[in-house]
Amino acid sequence: MKWPKIISIEQAREMQTYLRSKVRIAPFPDRPGYVAGVDAAFSETHVFAAVCLYRLPEVICIEQAAAVQKLLFPYVPGYLSFREGPAITEALKRLNRKPDLILVDGQGIAHPRGIGIASHLGVLLDLPAIGCAKTRLVGDHREPGLKKGKWTELRWEGAVIGAVLRTREGIRPLFVSPGHRVDLPSSIRIVLTCLGNYRIPEPLRCADRLSKKLKRGERSQQAIAQR
Repeated sequence: MKWPKIISIEQAREMQTYLRSKVRIAPFPDRPGYVAGVDAAFSETHVFAAVCLYRLPEVICIEQAAAVQKLLFPYVPGYLSFREGPAITEALKRLNRKPDLILVDGQGIAHPRGIGIASHLGVLLDLPAIGCAKTRLVGDHREPGLKKGKWTELRWEGAVIGAVLRTREGIRPLFVSPGHRVDLPSSIRIVLTCLGNYRIPEPLRCADRLSKKLKRGERSQQAIAQR
């Protein structure tokens, strides 16, 4: 299924329902050799998508790609996929090497309809995907221990939908959830493998910096044009 250019909220909900039926949660069979972190930044008119491909276990960036597109979908909580997904998909296509797994700044199945952007991208691209979010969208949890690697279950409607993972000692945890073709233990293990000295996994930190750099570039061009 391709990304529609213009879509209503009702159509988006129907698409999410369909894609949720395609989500597969299963252990990742091996350690990924190449993980792509994906993120996006926004101006009033455009989305700036960035992808950083890292080689593991060294956690070294070997390639970057980006895509800039016009915004065609409004900001609506729970529908982030339709706002930034098309540009992220285009950026991923521009990589010379296909990743073994994608790490997404957003939710996997920890979503009101079980189909956050990590799940959405994973199904559409047929790639293992993990959601790694800074904030909770749904669910309840206990606070994990303060040491790096400690985690507690994120539960919603009687099911475990993710983990609240401490990625740096004494720092606010992240909300990790399986997206597609990966389970929760695999997701936790892979996120921890992608860490450097910061709270956010390195592939996502890189993608965040690149997307914001692209956005700043647009603003600079606009400022020059107005002189």
